[in-house]
Amino acid sequence: MEKIALLTDSACDIDDETVKKYNIEILPFRIIYKHREYIDKLQITPKEVYDNMKVEIPKSSLPSIDDMENVFNKLENENYTHIIAVTISSGLSGTYNALKMVSGRHEKLSTYVYDSKSTSLGEGIILKECGKLIDRGKSFKEIVHCIPEIKKRMHFFFVFGTLEYARKGGRIGAISGIIGEALDIKPIVYFDDNQGICFTCGKVRGRKRSLNKMIDIGREFLSKSPCDVYIAHGNAREDAESICRRISILPNVKNTYMIGQISPIVGVYSGPGTVGICYMEIESS
Repeated sequence: MEKIALLTDSACDIDDETVKKYNIEILPFRIIYKHREYIDKLQITPKEVYDNMKVEIPKSSLPSIDDMENVFNKLENENYTHIIAVTISSGLSGTYNALKMVSGRHEKLSTYVYDSKSTSLGEGIILKECGKLIDRGKSFKEIVHCIPEIKKRMHFFFVFGTLEYARKGGRIGAISGIIGEALDIKPIVYFDDNQGICFTCGKVRGRKRSLNKMIDIGREFLSKSPCDVYIAHGNAREDAESICRRISILPNVKNTYMIGQISPIVGVYSGPGTVGICYMEIESS
């Protein structure tokens, strides 16, 4: 009898209800300031990180090997037989490789580590879908087989409030060539499925137009398939809630989910004002 655990890192963004329902284990990153280090989401909130960014932009480090070992030992002791782990993009962090290494030390557990090539909602939605499959009685092999198809149904885009923090953090990736901060140019950004880094799929002038553009992009997917829509933000609640209301009345939108604040580990690089939207195609029966 298989007993399957779900595992991720704290760059993942999904609602608390889903985390509790599917008993998702979360490996915390560290948020590092000059004079103190915090455990992501446990010792410091996203809002605190965003509010303090005008004073100091922290650094981050991946979950510790000890934390990983402790989670694997815990799951073994709880009689789990299999683990499905979904990590932040290997293009952004060494978490995927570290977790692969640690999983190899625990032969009693059959572990599949999936590189999301994304972050935030791009991790969380995959885990939610895996949880649904576990509830439906799907086997470990069946779920692992489904993950690439789940990924194909996801369309995740976001816009920064400013590119200042991505620049300073060195995570601006392939979007640097189109930046025109002085002209208030806002790139619409996505994660490339091959490299797992940021690219631009469009650019507009001004905050309002950039948010409208993400809704317009969604209309293209909604014209082809019904979708659930997930929204997250970095200290931009009003913008996120406004977008949520507008999207909820579009044709072919089945459910809208306001996930809330983007994880601090992502926020360190995306900065305040970021809004992310993921259009998740609903699987045809």
